[in-house]
Amino acid sequence: MEGIRKKRILIADDSEMNREILIDMLGDEYDVLEATDGEEAVKQLAQWGVEIDLVLLDIVMPKMDGFEVLSVMNREGWIKDIPVIIISSETLPDIVERAYELGAVDFISRPFDQSIVHRRTTNTILLYAKQRKLTNMVAEQIYEKEKQSGLMIDILSHIVEFRNGESGLHVRHVHVLTELLLNRLVQITDRYPLTKQQMNIIATASALHDIGKIAIPGEIINKPGRLTDEEFAIMKSHSAIGSEMLNSLPAYQDEPLVRVGYEIARWHHERWDGRGYPDGLKGDEIPIGAQIVALADVYDALTSERVYKKAFSHEKAVEMILDGQCGAFNPLLMDCLRSLAEELPEQLRLATAQEDGGREMRVIAEEVQRHEELSVSNRTLQMLEHERLKARFFADVSEELQFEYTVSPGMLTLSGVSAAKLGLPEMVMNPLTNERILSLIGRDGMEALSSAIHAAGPEKPVVTHECRLDIDGRPRRMRVVCRVLWSDAKPTRYTGVIGKAIDIRDEQEHPDALEWMASHDSLTGLLNHSSAKALIQERIGLRPDAKYVLLIFDMDGFKSINDVRGHLFGDKVLAYMAERLRQSVRSGDIVARVGGDEFLIFLEYKESEGPAVQRLFRHLTCRFEDQEIRVSMGAARTEELGTDYERLFHAADQALCAVKELGGNQVCYYNKNMKDMLSAVSAIDESSPSIRRERREE
Repeated sequence: MEGIRKKRILIADDSEMNREILIDMLGDEYDVLEATDGEEAVKQLAQWGVEIDLVLLDIVMPKMDGFEVLSVMNREGWIKDIPVIIISSETLPDIVERAYELGAVDFISRPFDQSIVHRRTTNTILLYAKQRKLTNMVAEQIYEKEKQSGLMIDILSHIVEFRNGESGLHVRHVHVLTELLLNRLVQITDRYPLTKQQMNIIATASALHDIGKIAIPGEIINKPGRLTDEEFAIMKSHSAIGSEMLNSLPAYQDEPLVRVGYEIARWHHERWDGRGYPDGLKGDEIPIGAQIVALADVYDALTSERVYKKAFSHEKAVEMILDGQCGAFNPLLMDCLRSLAEELPEQLRLATAQEDGGREMRVIAEEVQRHEELSVSNRTLQMLEHERLKARFFADVSEELQFEYTVSPGMLTLSGVSAAKLGLPEMVMNPLTNERILSLIGRDGMEALSSAIHAAGPEKPVVTHECRLDIDGRPRRMRVVCRVLWSDAKPTRYTGVIGKAIDIRDEQEHPDALEWMASHDSLTGLLNHSSAKALIQERIGLRPDAKYVLLIFDMDGFKSINDVRGHLFGDKVLAYMAERLRQSVRSGDIVARVGGDEFLIFLEYKESEGPAVQRLFRHLTCRFEDQEIRVSMGAARTEELGTDYERLFHAADQALCAVKELGGNQVCYYNKNMKDMLSAVSAIDESSPSIRRERREE
């Protein structure tokens, strides 16, 4: 949709190959930025800021490594808004733990699995986008609530001031002074352990300190001369009247603002030595909020003009208060006044000149981060921590049938491959009573597994349990390895399980070494052709509608390398190429040694296989020691040829032959015109039968 930008991902990795693999996986859906080292990553972050929606960060990089990048992101505050997923083959616990401590939210190990990369990237970006949206919504709601509440308090207090004949700034000044004194008080002493929320409520409630004056006759409030004893007694009653007005509200008596407002309205004329009114409270019998508002009220009354007096200067007002001419105050508050004396006039001037929107928004931001009922950030961090735990656990164990179970709601989530193997949907509600699942494991098996899980505790959460699963109508002996999850709240509560099930039938019947030898090439460690063929046919059977390309490549002039430098060197070249091949593919791709210097690669793709094929070709064209290595590659796609393996392999082999006839060192796709070209080549070969064989052996 026009006007909506793609989400932007920064890939920071010094390996061009790794960046290209990730771009192949994510480039169609996301706008991708690249950084070849940590310094470049920091520059990109500084340039784009929160317009970067996710960072995929390698640990080992030149100039500045991944840890240093995370440190900069913490120092600059970027880590709060930009999630980071570590992409690395470094999986040592100390390294992974340090990355999480520095703010990384997930970990993806190499080689990359396309489904895992896509799912975790998408989930993380959506999670952070939802967090931002919810935070903004909550902030707006709080802001509107605070604005409306503040507006009503301002109107009410200004009505009082209008009757008092005051300037209209008294309430604002008392609010500012109260905030300043509160902040300084908690800095110099821990005697009053006030939270940010409590300090905000006290400052807001300070506007209600003189609300009782509404009931005082105007001729007394605005009398320019000295009040008589009777008039003074009436004036003093405003504190009791104000508190009674708040106490008699038909609702909201449990609201902190009403309770603190009552304390301030009633006791802001009490004094530290017990000589105040209306109740003669002494020392800390007076709530600290009322003590601070009392000091703020006296200071502003002294420095403001009234109908009965001129304004005193700031210096004179401070002197009078500190000398005890205006009553006794808490010595700690006197220390606060002394330390604030120089900045008070400027702070009050700023409060008079501008609105408090900035301060209110800071309070709101703190409220969003702190408030338990609105803890969007806490919920998000818990979800990210859950994802981190899964990532770490699955990094420690090999993949097979992967699953996750949550108690509330009762739901089983399977990986795509696992669901396909079991013939189940990826999400199953109420799995403990689901007939299809019970048919796989049996009721006794389900009870035994549940008992093993419930026997685990937070101290030893990893469970290993053997059971039987009926897969495709055949019983399979499985080992379930899982981690039991527990809530952080006390007492701890069982919340679910993450884990995998491993087929151990062959493990029990045959030694591992024999099984591995039967399916792998001994020199390169890659799959042999027959094992690769079986896997490819299985993959196509599971996802027949997907798009695949089969590649066959060999090394140009390999026969000459063997002849000139010997077979031992040739074997080293083959092993080196196999390792480069392993590094070049994704974890879900299938690679094998067909024979001699001929290798096979089977890839799944979405839109186009071209970028991935070209990347592989470039990476496989390389140098080993002082030997330049060039390759020729034939390709066949299921889009044109269908899913029959023999037909695909034969077509890719024909394309490779065509490359050789054209001089090698390039990629050739099978097409319908190739048959005629190869027929001409075949006619030449018939006159010299050794030619085609020798060209293939090269």
